[in-house]
Amino acid sequence: MSRLRVRLAELKGNRSDAGMATAEYAIGTVAACAFAAILYKVVTSGTVSGVLAELLDRALHAV
Repeated sequence: MSRLRVRLAELKGNRSDAGMATAEYAIGTVAACAFAAILYKVVTSGTVSGVLAELLDRALHAV
């Protein structure tokens, strides 16, 4: 238990990178949005859309 207290005291005392979390979240959000846009373009392309429609059609007719 004393190691936990020491570790918490170390974390509280080190505030040199207090603004980093916000910047990291912003970069992560931008990267996630870019990935979502690329994925949307791929999924809505003619080739992938046709394959997905064919797969769905086969799955519905298999029942």
